[in-house]
Amino acid sequence: MEKNTQENKLIWTNNLRVLATISVILLHVSGQILIQYGKVSEFVWWTGNLYDSSVRFCVPIFVMLTGVLLLPKSYEIGDFIKKRFLRIILPFLFWSIVYIVFTYNVKISPNQEMSTPEIIIWSLDLLRSGTSPHLWYIYMIIGIYLITPIISKWVQNCSEKEILYFLIIWLIALILNQPVLERYITDIDVSYFSDFIGYLVLGYYLSVKTFKYSKSVVNIAAILLIVIGVCITIAGTYYLTNRDGKFNQYFYGYMTLNTLMVSTGVFLVFKNSTFSKSLKGIDFISKYSYGVYLVHVLVLFFLSKLGIEFSFLNPILSIPLTTLLCLILSVFIIYGINKLPYGKYISG
Repeated sequence: MEKNTQENKLIWTNNLRVLATISVILLHVSGQILIQYGKVSEFVWWTGNLYDSSVRFCVPIFVMLTGVLLLPKSYEIGDFIKKRFLRIILPFLFWSIVYIVFTYNVKISPNQEMSTPEIIIWSLDLLRSGTSPHLWYIYMIIGIYLITPIISKWVQNCSEKEILYFLIIWLIALILNQPVLERYITDIDVSYFSDFIGYLVLGYYLSVKTFKYSKSVVNIAAILLIVIGVCITIAGTYYLTNRDGKFNQYFYGYMTLNTLMVSTGVFLVFKNSTFSKSLKGIDFISKYSYGVYLVHVLVLFFLSKLGIEFSFLNPILSIPLTTLLCLILSVFIIYGINKLPYGKYISG
């Protein structure tokens, strides 16, 4: 029974990781449309909004999966840093350097010359917050990894009520941090319960939670969460954007109730799935998903230079096609690097 449970867990977490990976790419493809509000047709903008709003769960799901896979285990600090922490740091540093070289050659060198000391200072300044915008996630997940050995010991030795207590305070902190409630915020400091650490604990909690309701009832509730959350994201984004006359991404935030609803719903649907075995293609993509995340923005840039982006066909088709092509190229780039001597240490 234990073996079957572990195998099922590996299957649904792999499937969910691949969905989140594809969703990140789709998010970045469709996101190019949204900032052009007023410059593209309403049809094109709405298509981008529909696609993007539907996949805002991707980053929370990655963090929730970290909770599922890492929190049930016990770690010695030294072993954790060696086996887990360095595993994300080395590829991150490698691709950070790649993006520095890319940014310099594409955006800096054609316009100005820089001395070697200036390049070093400029590069270090980029590294401080991310050499590419999407790398913010790695900085966040590094912080999550630093606290994981401590949180893992806590969740393994506390009761369900204590975990629920943490999650309820986190939810309250999330609600109070919404701009509409700013006037009601007190000086009580709930920052210890804030941000992505809540998704980490939520992922663990939902993975071990046995609901008293049947799977079909839980799935119906999960699907309702997804539908309601996505509808709020779509309608809310349009309302605020139309009101401001420019793209307003408030409802796209990862710390909003609508995104939390969708992320929870998607997680539960996959947890309750009944796949008897994992598909090889899914396992293949899952294995290289971290590297895909690191490289995909570079791939999207070169695809756009070839005219392959949201506008090369009707966006209903071009967005998923561009996403699929980027995924395939990214996976095989990481696979190729991984096959090089010592490539597995830097590919991701």
